[in-house]
Amino acid sequence: MAHANQTKLGFSSRAFASFTDEAFEIEMKHFDDTESLITVRDWLRFAVSRFNEAELCFGHGSDNAFDEAVYLILHTLHLPLDRLEPFLDASLTHGEAETVQAMLERRIRERLPAAYLTREAWLAGHRFHVDERVIVPRSFIAELLQDQLAPWLDDADAVTRVLDLCTGSGCLAILAALAFPGADVDAVDLSADALAVAEQNIADYGLGARIAPIESDLFAALEGRTYDLILSNPPYVNAASVATLPPEYRAEPALALGSGEDGLDATRQILAQAKAHLNPGGLLVVEIGHNRDALEAAYPALPFTWLDTAGGDSFVFMLRREELPD
Repeated sequence: MAHANQTKLGFSSRAFASFTDEAFEIEMKHFDDTESLITVRDWLRFAVSRFNEAELCFGHGSDNAFDEAVYLILHTLHLPLDRLEPFLDASLTHGEAETVQAMLERRIRERLPAAYLTREAWLAGHRFHVDERVIVPRSFIAELLQDQLAPWLDDADAVTRVLDLCTGSGCLAILAALAFPGADVDAVDLSADALAVAEQNIADYGLGARIAPIESDLFAALEGRTYDLILSNPPYVNAASVATLPPEYRAEPALALGSGEDGLDATRQILAQAKAHLNPGGLLVVEIGHNRDALEAAYPALPFTWLDTAGGDSFVFMLRREELPD
């Protein structure tokens, strides 16, 4: 089962036609005839069929019906998420079958990301609490933190101050604190609701002494604060894409997705203000989705370094303090 890092819009570019009422009712009638479903294998096959028939959209941790069905079923049955095979032919009790069916029905009926149904998301092998107050965590920066941003950071032990801008659930702030055990981290977000979720995750990881949640519109409340490393996975979805979002993405906070006509409003502000908040030699690392061409066209003089990730080298850029505009 794959829970891969993805961009904020991790779905295919095909048009998303709304299910007609008639088609929806036909789809849901399948749930009236589940008595013959006995094993995990039975329910998995049924779930994949129903998800595909309903034309669900994926991209919040899994990118296809099979992986999503595996995750929801294993989670609902309190089974290890990485161990499907031993349980495929295990029979479900009547109560378990009812619980699994209810979960699958909700996924189709409500068109919510799986993470909102289970109240958890996984990123870089770490579990985080999520709900509708935050975007579902998905960032290529997470995998870069696992390697302490090598080889771009000369001395990871020298990193003592980190900023996670647009922290959302706090996942990148937490991963940064784990990657750089000698660092204090500021976790900044404009949304007080998002920061409440971040505080819960920070407490879950026992990092309250090292991570400070701060309510701020980007750098607005950070006057005088400087950092060795600034991370940001800001809103970056352009207006045209926002207008055609499928229901699963519309369920997420709009504040965390859209960023102006070309998706670069937040990134422009970050580029304009980051230098004043970086220590000499400090790094700025920003994720921008599919906007590399637009960004390079807007800033032809900036020497962006594009970092290799599982998705390619077009999603995350790095700049040193000395390369940023004054």
